[in-house]
Amino acid sequence: MEKMKFFRFASFALAVAAAALSFVCCSNDDDAEELVGNWVKVSDFDGVARCSAVTFTVDGTVYVAAGGYGGYKYRLNDLWRFNENSGTWTEMASMPGEARTYAVAFSTNKYGYVGLGYNGDTYLQDFWRYDPTTDTWQEVAEFGGSARRAAVAFSVNGTGYVGCGYDGNHLKDFWKYDEESDRWIQVTSIGGSKRIGASAFVIDGIAYVVGGENNSDVVTDFWAYDASTDTWTEKRKIANVSDDDYDDDYGTIARSYGAAFTMYGLGYFTCGEKSGSGMTSTWEYNPAKDRWTERTSFEAGTRSESVGFSINDRGFVLTGKSGTYQYDDMWEFFPRDEYDELD
Repeated sequence: MEKMKFFRFASFALAVAAAALSFVCCSNDDDAEELVGNWVKVSDFDGVARCSAVTFTVDGTVYVAAGGYGGYKYRLNDLWRFNENSGTWTEMASMPGEARTYAVAFSTNKYGYVGLGYNGDTYLQDFWRYDPTTDTWQEVAEFGGSARRAAVAFSVNGTGYVGCGYDGNHLKDFWKYDEESDRWIQVTSIGGSKRIGASAFVIDGIAYVVGGENNSDVVTDFWAYDASTDTWTEKRKIANVSDDDYDDDYGTIARSYGAAFTMYGLGYFTCGEKSGSGMTSTWEYNPAKDRWTERTSFEAGTRSESVGFSINDRGFVLTGKSGTYQYDDMWEFFPRDEYDELD
């Protein structure tokens, strides 16, 4: 009788364990299915396939410039304008300055600016202003900090800011450009880690700097800049650092050379690389909650050094590289749509 009870108990225990395992597996599958967002391939970029390009937006029009191809054997100084309505690209006047990779760009209310970077031999310190009304370029004041590559730039309320990067050492200084006086003014350095290959997006007049690497390790501190007070505030780290559930998967956010853009008051961060491997995971940042939510991964495969931009609450990612291969495709992200592998 005792033996019979034992077998019944053992059978019951195995059944419970199997059910629990089934529940866990199904829950994991359900979690994967809960990721929303859909990437749709749109018209290819008309220029040469490239990586490490830059982008700026003036008066609702997007421009893409510079970059490299052929495994960095060739560098570019061309400029392309995007027509949102037709989805087509038009080549504009090339920047007179040296062809370059790892440059930065920002815009003011009237002009776009491109500068810094690497010409294959030296780091660059020059800056150039583009006037879209005349399709012309003019050199402006040399950058106030050191010549460098892989810095990060953003625009807040019509003023451009540039910082971090690499000049032989990793950097964390920041500078703003005074368009009226044509001079650079040093502002408060970003807190935390020095970094190269960081990304930035701006929401409601606050700039957010995310990602990058320092001494070959991705950085996990995440910062917001308020230009009105010249202050940086550290936000939640993009790593699993708490006992709460919200950050359990945050380990896939940190990366360098990612693509960032905004839509509907939310930030998006995708592509890039970590420890030499390309990334596809896509994350959405809600500044009101200071929380990240994972969305559907970038569908075109791993790549870094892509360009990300937004226009009229539409977000796009284009170009980039994987190993020595450069891309010229362009993808639009629909963050609230269900994933459709056949579109």
